[in-house]
Amino acid sequence: LSAVKVKHMFGYDDSLDAFGVHGVGGVVGALLTGVLADPAINSLGAGASLGKQIYGVAVTIVWTGIATFVLLYIVKALVGLRPTTQEEVEGLDISQHGEVVP
Repeated sequence: LSAVKVKHMFGYDDSLDAFGVHGVGGVVGALLTGVLADPAINSLGAGASLGKQIYGVAVTIVWTGIATFVLLYIVKALVGLRPTTQEEVEGLDISQHGEVVP
């Protein structure tokens, strides 16, 4: 619940709370896998596993950040990232889909 509220603190637009749910949940889950590693099951134990999990999370964040930036740049160049002011005033259901939501 608090991960979803983070978007208001940072002011980013995430209408489906995808980052709060999947991004934060994925990072926490990946790190806790390293923290809660049981030496009886995993011979590396919690210490070595946690370091590898932190490295994996960091690489994933950097990779997805770069890939997202590249894709957003391409989309912005081709079709733009935002609707026009008139489309927003009119309503995106009408301008994008040609229908009105009751």
